[in-house]
Parts: sequence; C-alpha cells; structure tokens
Amino acid sequence: MIDADMPTFMGQPYAICPDDLKGTDAVIIGSPYVVGWTNEYSGVDKKEWMAAPKRIRQQSAKYRSGYIQEFDLDLFEHLRVVDFGDAEIAPETINKPTVDNILRAQHAVETKVNQALDAGAIPIVIGQNSPCGSYAIAKAIAERTKGNVGVISIDTHWDIEPIDDTTMDPRIAGANSWKARMYEFHKNMLQRNLIEIGERGMSESKERVREFLGKGTHWYPMWKVREIGIEGLCKELHYAYDGTEAVYVHYDMDVLGGAGPATGDLLGTLAEPIGMTDYEVLRLSLEIGKRGFNALSFICIAPGSPVIYRTIVYVIMYMLAGTVLGKKR
Repeated sequence: MIDADMPTFMGQPYAICPDDLKGTDAVIIGSPYVVGWTNEYSGVDKKEWMAAPKRIRQQSAKYRSGYIQEFDLDLFEHLRVVDFGDAEIAPETINKPTVDNILRAQHAVETKVNQALDAGAIPIVIGQNSPCGSYAIAKAIAERTKGNVGVISIDTHWDIEPIDDTTMDPRIAGANSWKARMYEFHKNMLQRNLIEIGERGMSESKERVREFLGKGTHWYPMWKVREIGIEGLCKELHYAYDGTEAVYVHYDMDVLGGAGPATGDLLGTLAEPIGMTDYEVLRLSLEIGKRGFNALSFICIAPGSPVIYRTIVYVIMYMLAGTVLGKKR
C-alpha cells in the first residue's frame, strides 16, 4: 500500500527511495498535475482528473497476477516492476499555475524519471497535464541520449502551438505547446523521427501542421488509420526507430474519445468523433513493446471511468509484454 486507499500498481513492490530501484525493469510514477486557475479542467472538477494515478492503481489491484492469458505469459516472471509513488508536486501549483510553480512541478517529475533511468529501468509516468505528464519525460530522455530520439505520439491534438496559452511564457511546455518546445529545446529530437497518430477535428493551425509535415513528421490521422487499418499502422512504426538510439512513447488518452470506451460525456470539450478503439490502442502498444521503448507517459485520462483506468493498466502490461515477446522472437 502507498496510502490507505491506494495500493501499488498491480500489487508490485513499493519503492520509497532510489536504492529500491536497483535491478528493476520498469518503474511506475504518478504525476497528479492539472493546470488552470479555476477548480475545473475541461468542465470537470480537477480532483477527478488528479485522481487518475490512484484510480489506475486501484483498478490494477483487481487483477490476480501478471499472467496475461492472451499471450500465455506471466509478465512478472520476466520483468521486475516497482511502483515509485507520485512525484512531489506542491498543492498550490494546481490552482496557481505561475511559471515558477509549473517549473517546480515539472522538475519533481524529472527527478523521479531520472532516478528510474539511473537504475536502467523504463519510467512509466501516469499523469494528466503537460508539462508534467509529457515534456518532463521527453526532456529527461533527450538529455541522457547521445544520439537521436524517436517519438511515437498518440493523441487527438498536435500540441504544437508556438507558446503556452496559460502563461504566455516561452519557457513553459504547456498543454497546447509542449511538443513544439520539445523540438525547439532538444536538437537530438528531429521531426523525421516523430510519428503522430490519431489527430482529427478542426482545432489546429494549418501553418503549424504544415510546418511539422514539411520537416518530415509521419502523420496518421484517424481518417488514415481507418484506411490502412491497425496492421498497416503498425508497419509504419519503424520511422521512430530509424537512426535513433532511444524512443519515447506518449499517450494522450483523449485519442479514445468518440469511440469505445470513452465518450464525450467523460472528456467534455476534449472529445472528438472517429476516436481510436481500445483494441487499436492495445494492438499498437504490443507492437511498440516488441520493438522496444525507453519511456512511456499518459495524460488526459478520462475521469470517473473504471474501464478507462483499466485500459491504461492493459496498455502498460501489453507494452511490457511486448518487450518480453520481442526478445523471444
């Protein structure tokens, strides 16, 4: 147990200090951070959004073991997974998103991610908003990799606006701008090794999208995904691996909004039609795992839905299973 109402992820050991990470393969890290000056985010109480790391751990405890029957694989016979608790994000950050507060919250996540990487493990960050659930992980990977870093981003939105719309400060990699900051700040991250999956809707700037495509981004909007199918999409993953030394994988779970299991009622203004299905997300996760990855993060996890929380458990377990099955193959 981490707290009276919060078990560890899948009942795995609770790491309370960096020494406890020695010999681990994957490290679960919570990032209960939501941005904004009010008590709501996208029309939903912030407390519901911030509960995601806890709710996912609670749902994971409903499973008896790490035995994934679809693959006849007991994951925990092959990998050592620990739960490193939540990053120490100051409570005042949540309703007072000043530049210094946001940067401190980001640093708290970076610290835990770097400690996991120091141990040679894969950091898996369960968050809600940027930069704490996205850029903080990308930054740590980029700074520790000598060669280029590939990125696989599954999202409804591009998040490539030129400046954070909450602070209007160029130092902040915010919800609508974190990916633009990522490519601006880290020269070993190139758009030719970026795979964007799932975008749709009329909410993007054509200039920004065309700029990223002009720099080599490989883009698979949901319309294209429906045309080529999930098997065709999996064949395109190599672009993140070609000429790179590390791969960072990011899931913005609003990509499910508009198709099962997430509905617009759960995601509020973030939902769009033609969403990915849970099967498509899980099939993709398994294939990414087979190819290997160095860090994984989640944001925009629909609040108040046990099936969405369980979907995150599946994604994590399937991706880790992929690393085992890939080595066997």
